[in-house]
Amino acid sequence: MDARLREIVLQKMTDMIKDAGEFGDLIGLFGELAVHRESFARGVAVGRLYNSFYYQCRRILKRGPTEEEFGEFLILLKEHERDLARMV
Repeated sequence: MDARLREIVLQKMTDMIKDAGEFGDLIGLFGELAVHRESFARGVAVGRLYNSFYYQCRRILKRGPTEEEFGEFLILLKEHERDLARMV
């Protein structure tokens, strides 16, 4: 994965973890979906990170991510799984 892209995704992840209170407020707005709060919160977190990854790939590399880059993104998420779990 391009170093600039990786750094931006990691920064987004750090910002999300730092702003966990705001993130919790967002998750709390959805009563029915919040029944499964942890799963819903992780889904929102991964969705936000994927959106950032995809957008930044288009912005920086001027194209969509390759399968290899997407695989590297998944590995990055897996490496930081515990950090993301702390947000919930």
